[in-house]
Amino acid sequence: MAIFLSVIYFFAITVLSYYQYLSANLLLVFFAFNGISFLLYALDKYKAKQGYWRIKETTLHFVSLLGGWPGAALAQQLLKHKNRKAAFQVRYWLTIIANITVLTSMLYFYHGTNHYYS
Repeated sequence: MAIFLSVIYFFAITVLSYYQYLSANLLLVFFAFNGISFLLYALDKYKAKQGYWRIKETTLHFVSLLGGWPGAALAQQLLKHKNRKAAFQVRYWLTIIANITVLTSMLYFYHGTNHYYS
C-alpha cells in the first residue's frame, strides 16, 4: 500500500512542480529527503546485522515527516527492515498523513486562495 501511495505522491508532486504549483527547488528537496531516508534505513539495517548502535527511530520518522516517507516505504519493502514492528508502523503512517496534510494545506492556502484575487 505504501509503495502504491508513494508512486502517486511522486507523480503528483512532479506534476505540481511542472505546472508551477510547487517550486522546482522544493521538488529537489523532496527527492533529496527520499534518498536520505532510503540511505538511513539501509545504514540502520547494516548496523542491526553487525550489532552496532542503531539509528534512532525518531530520526527515521523525522526524515519521513519532512517528505522522505516514500524513500522509507521503498527501503522497508526492499530491505525488509522496520516493516513488522507495529508501533513503528503506526508512527510511520502518521508521518505520511501529516506530510500529505501539510503539503495539501500549503497548496490550498498559497495557491487555492490566490486564484480568487487574480
